[in-house]
Amino acid sequence: MRYAVIMAGGAGKRLWPLSRMARPKQLLPLIGGKCLLELAVGRLKGVFDPENIWIITNAQYTEQIRRTLPGVKGENVIGEPIGRDTANAVALATELIGARDEHATIAIFTADHIIRPQECFAQAVNDACDAAERHSDALITFGVRPTWPHIGLGYIQCKSAVETGLREVDAFKEKPEHRVARQYVDSGHHFWNSGMFVWSLGAIRQNLSSLLPDSIEKLRPIGQASAEGKDISAMLAETYPTLQKISIDYAVMEKAPRVLMVELRCEWLDIGSWPSLENVAELDQAGNAVVAENSILVDSFRNVVVCEDDHLLAILGMDDCIVVRSADATLVCNKSDSQRLKEFAKLIEARFSERYL
Repeated sequence: MRYAVIMAGGAGKRLWPLSRMARPKQLLPLIGGKCLLELAVGRLKGVFDPENIWIITNAQYTEQIRRTLPGVKGENVIGEPIGRDTANAVALATELIGARDEHATIAIFTADHIIRPQECFAQAVNDACDAAERHSDALITFGVRPTWPHIGLGYIQCKSAVETGLREVDAFKEKPEHRVARQYVDSGHHFWNSGMFVWSLGAIRQNLSSLLPDSIEKLRPIGQASAEGKDISAMLAETYPTLQKISIDYAVMEKAPRVLMVELRCEWLDIGSWPSLENVAELDQAGNAVVAENSILVDSFRNVVVCEDDHLLAILGMDDCIVVRSADATLVCNKSDSQRLKEFAKLIEARFSERYL
């Protein structure tokens, strides 16, 4: 049977002040009144049985997510007591599902992207699941053909085609400098690393057992306990602090003996910063992306303006800026400084502790 796992644990500090420790970016209703996690689950409709959709998140978000997603079984929303990066989220999902179905095909998805159209996405996922079942020893990843030299993403290098729509992965490349990113785009053999995967239970277990044995061995009893209907929260609280914090890319994908890639021929947009909202929100005649109930912009162009209540945002003579208001904090900055927000959050924490985080 086929299962979908959405990793939804990150806080998203580059979307401060709306994204907070207690309310992560994937739960912000920024896209047509829906949050990114709702959209991520919606994309899986018709591809996976609703009962086979799982979400791995931070423990403090589990109840919010259960309320937001009544169509997902409450017991399938699993909270990690502390973050231990994506490798351990994958290992936990592997054992939770594997204890129930030894013949599972598991697809891993992110919760912080816009992917459209849905039909294109569904076709790619079905193709990847079929490939994982045909090539039961391989790990399948999704690559996106780059349209510009993005320096904030990793790249997948591919050359040889295994069969129609399926390529052999030669190497994973870290986030490059601009000159190298331009070479990647021009080569035609490099793809953006989507951070999404499909594999058979046997393939991912074998690779985790070889490359991250401590995690998979410690998490196996938790999967078994969950399958028996037991409360696993205490076991997770005891085990998680002992796990190595490492991403699935570093721990497994870059070292696995066989990785194949399905090209995701969709529009794939990373909603990781305020300027990225321009790619998905409706723009006014002046090129402003406005997500606010009450606002007025005069002689202002190409701004991102967001407010979560009915407070009036009045903006006069400002270009290429970000204005975001939450209930207790307001951000005003140039769009060019948006990537500094993660660093800026550390200054806020140093001065105000966790009050505004």
